Amino acid sequence: MKVVVIGNGMVGYKFCEKLVKKNIAGNISIVVFGEEVRPAYDRVHLSEYFAGKSADDLSLAPKEWYTENGIVLHLSDPVVSIDREKKTVHSHAGITETYDYLVLATGSAAFVPPIPGVEKEGVFIYRTIEDLELMTKWAKKSKKGAVIGGGLLGLEAAKAMLDLGVTDTQVIEFAPRLMPRQIDDAGSRLLQSKLEDLGLTIHTSKNTTAINGDEAIASMSFSDDSSFDVDMLVISAGIKPRDELARNAAIEVGPRGGITVNDNLQTSDPFIFAIGECALHKGMIYGLVAPGYEMAEVVVTNLTGGEKSFTGFDMSTKLKLIGVDVASFGDPFVSGEGIRSIVFDDSVKGVYKRINVSADGKELLGGILVGDAEQYNMLLQTCKNKVVLPPNTEDVILGARGGEGEGGAGVTSLPDDAVICSCEAVTKGAICESVVLGYETVDGIKKCTKAGTGCGGCVPMVKDLMLHTMKTQGKVVRNVLCEHFDYSRQELFDLIKINDLRTYDAVLDKFGKGDGCELCKPPVASILASLWNEVILKKGNDTAQDSNDRFLANIQKGGTYSVVPRIPGGEITPDKLIVIGQVAKKYNLYTKITGGQRIDLFGAHLSDLPNIWEELIEAGFESGHAYGKSLRTVKSCVGSTWCRFGLHDSVSFAIRVEERYRGLRSPHKLKGGVSGCIRECAEAQSKDFGIIATEKGWNLYVCGNGGSKPQHALLLASDIDEETCVKYLDRFLMFYVKTADPLTRTATWLNKMEGGIDYLRSVVVHDALGMNAEWEAAMENHVNTYECEWKAAIETPELRKRFNHFVNAPEVKDPTVVFDPMREQKRAKEWK
Repeated sequence: MKVVVIGNGMVGYKFCEKLVKKNIAGNISIVVFGEEVRPAYDRVHLSEYFAGKSADDLSLAPKEWYTENGIVLHLSDPVVSIDREKKTVHSHAGITETYDYLVLATGSAAFVPPIPGVEKEGVFIYRTIEDLELMTKWAKKSKKGAVIGGGLLGLEAAKAMLDLGVTDTQVIEFAPRLMPRQIDDAGSRLLQSKLEDLGLTIHTSKNTTAINGDEAIASMSFSDDSSFDVDMLVISAGIKPRDELARNAAIEVGPRGGITVNDNLQTSDPFIFAIGECALHKGMIYGLVAPGYEMAEVVVTNLTGGEKSFTGFDMSTKLKLIGVDVASFGDPFVSGEGIRSIVFDDSVKGVYKRINVSADGKELLGGILVGDAEQYNMLLQTCKNKVVLPPNTEDVILGARGGEGEGGAGVTSLPDDAVICSCEAVTKGAICESVVLGYETVDGIKKCTKAGTGCGGCVPMVKDLMLHTMKTQGKVVRNVLCEHFDYSRQELFDLIKINDLRTYDAVLDKFGKGDGCELCKPPVASILASLWNEVILKKGNDTAQDSNDRFLANIQKGGTYSVVPRIPGGEITPDKLIVIGQVAKKYNLYTKITGGQRIDLFGAHLSDLPNIWEELIEAGFESGHAYGKSLRTVKSCVGSTWCRFGLHDSVSFAIRVEERYRGLRSPHKLKGGVSGCIRECAEAQSKDFGIIATEKGWNLYVCGNGGSKPQHALLLASDIDEETCVKYLDRFLMFYVKTADPLTRTATWLNKMEGGIDYLRSVVVHDALGMNAEWEAAMENHVNTYECEWKAAIETPELRKRFNHFVNAPEVKDPTVVFDPMREQKRAKEWK
């Protein structure tokens, strides 16, 4: 049997891969015609091309793969006609190929609105690597860009424009909101706000009437009589199915396009199938890759003697658009009598979540997530498998409160036929079975089942299932740091301390293997800093740090750096305020007062950092550690000093606490708060530790978390005096530093702790482990040996040299960043 495939996109390739696997008898020959110059590549992650990925990185398989599997591949040779009577296809290069079965995987083309001037130079389509290469060349001479289309592809195109350095980019959407098919008005408003914060200008309900210019685009006009200048335009206004071959061969197509198929994906000609974005099934064109993969599986199964039907596909999706998580699942817009919606809307932190549930509150029907889509996979499976919801329905988006962790319990309770990886249609049962067969790493499971090889969103669930299955087999599951260290972070912490190791290389030589990697270097560097409290750039540890720690500053958009001096408790003298203003003016820095009661200064050149800090340190400032996994701030209200409701002096206490724990390196960043009364103006209960004044003293709360996944802190001790509070904090922080996994916030650490807050209280307050004296001594040593990293950096010539771009850099730098006015200040525009 000969199968000819027209189209070598992601779905066409997946069809070949599945057919090769099921062609056990070896009696099926495969011929593929591809329109592009290169074999199939990953279009889902196409925008990563601008982040440094090459065409080879995006490739799904090299040419050799086709040859090794007996597939004849014709590239740059599209099929131009089909002769159904003779069962042949004819290509542009003159090749005539016979077939027994023909598979149309021609995909879709970009929909280009009939706008006058659309043919001008500087107008691009966002579909292929060749499109991206043309965009890259044109962007070098462009200053003002625009994108027509505010859907999934349009926003990806806007990200591409930003990646190309065209930061003055506008998005034009005809509909009244962004992503109208995926999210509701409230979610769209939040998404628009986030995109505007990144520098995009968003226009909704706007219709383009003309593209103006001589040979190249110069401006755009709109139906509301407005216009603006633009020298680069990307059109990403939707797709249209590539059905012209079928249409010319008198194969049935839909009235609005698309090749009509039945449940077996056969066209009106039983010897011709259609899969992917060209196929019209029950009036539906599926514009995602996962349904295309499922279609490929259906056709392959039927061609190899099996029986399988395509009954439709869930269009739930999760994306990261320009750094913003967006997801929808089930029926995101379901409404009607008895339907209940639960909404969590935090405009300050930029998180919007909506779930729709049945009238009895037991069934999840659909939902929308913007700003935080971490729960997407579990919510999708809960919805698809009709898992009964908990009594407190809001827990599914807010998380269970009271110290119970999510862990892997949720996914392990799903039925075996629950589809965990929708891209490859891999079930929970298949993943667990692969572990039983001996595939006991995530990479091994990927190779065995293909789970996690598509968008990658299911990988956390795959890992949870792997660990759960291994535990049920009675196997010891070790939480090792990475392939170079057969130890957990806690085990390494103790080993480094006992052996008095002071550098990453020494740790690797004694307890590791290989050269190390980006997974193990930062945690080991953090352990060294936590144990010995030495300047992190000394003793060769600089290369093991996270990128921000290497330069003691956060790298920002445009390639510049931030400067964040510590302001304990938010209390600052007029003289110090003046110095910050003088430094900002001298070095042309953008200034902003943060939510943590500090002043951020943005736009600093690398070579300017030592000079800036020299002036700040001379004025009495020190590093605020905004770049490190360490204590950031301890926020305070004005307390009894000024507030008529204040019970105690929260400012003084906040200053004491911040100065005690400054520079404390930990598995993740730490934030604290001190409120002078129960009105909670310092928001202490959303911090890693929070202190709230009472009539009798202070209440101490721990393990709260703001950010993308809010969680209230839990009460550790009540009505304690200041000294006791500090003592408990010493113990709590050292317990966390010693035992938490890398990049684990205190909230997650507590959630995974057996016994929860009650066990933590027994350890910290009642010394259940007998470690409190040691932890208190360790904290006292930290306090006594603390040294400002920036002070050491500017006073040590060898460390100061690292802030030059080149060894022989001139004293006077050439400007590398162009600045634009923004609200009467300057912001970095473009990295050249």
